[in-house]
Amino acid sequence: MIVKYGGNAMKSLDLRRAVAAEIAALRAEYPVVVVHGGGPVIERELAARGVTSEFRGGLRVTTPQAMDVVEMALCQLNKQLSQDVGAAVGLMGRDSDLLRAEVLDPELGRVGRVTGVNAALLRTLLGAGITPVLGCVALGPDGEALNVNADTAAGAVAGALNDGIVFLTDVDGVYRAYPDPASRAATLTRAEVEEGVAQGWIAGGMIPKVRAALDALDRGAPFAVIASGMQAGVLAAAARGEAGTRITP
Repeated sequence: MIVKYGGNAMKSLDLRRAVAAEIAALRAEYPVVVVHGGGPVIERELAARGVTSEFRGGLRVTTPQAMDVVEMALCQLNKQLSQDVGAAVGLMGRDSDLLRAEVLDPELGRVGRVTGVNAALLRTLLGAGITPVLGCVALGPDGEALNVNADTAAGAVAGALNDGIVFLTDVDGVYRAYPDPASRAATLTRAEVEEGVAQGWIAGGMIPKVRAALDALDRGAPFAVIASGMQAGVLAAAARGEAGTRITP
């Protein structure tokens, strides 16, 4: 099981540790790989150093100076999360070619698109009972770091391992009539997702979330779940199909 842990769900230290405990508990049922972002942490470190950055199309324009700060911030968070989860090892793309990427768009600077995953390393760690915790920095063709979107990085890992993925985010799932909780879709097929986008009941910030889920399916994941990481007790239920929205091919 791949768990994508979003930056917004990490704003509270108590919540972060509660979710980490749930990840640890989930290992009794599934081998788990954690992939994380860290937007709030990155923003804080950039501001502290007076490094400005902007977003285009939801992606951070990453200059070489900003890339240095992004990598530093994510490395620190990566080790903290590994400690929180326990029996885990924190890794970044530089580690044994774990995540490889190409430049997505020169106008975005050092922003990458994942092209390869060292699945053998992840399987070796899982086989030893160790939980890999991956920060979303990849290795570019020039041997330097690239900033990669955590959702798509997690999807690439799920595809490489042919495993399901849970995207922990700041919403309870996909709603057919937002914000009516009774309208949460327990399951959606790819065709239903495309229909929802076309008809407008999947809109705004939910569109990139479902696109990330579909990307994971494209890469080989058997299913993807969008669920809330903002409250304790959701992860195991989402993995069992009892919370969030499960998207299937």
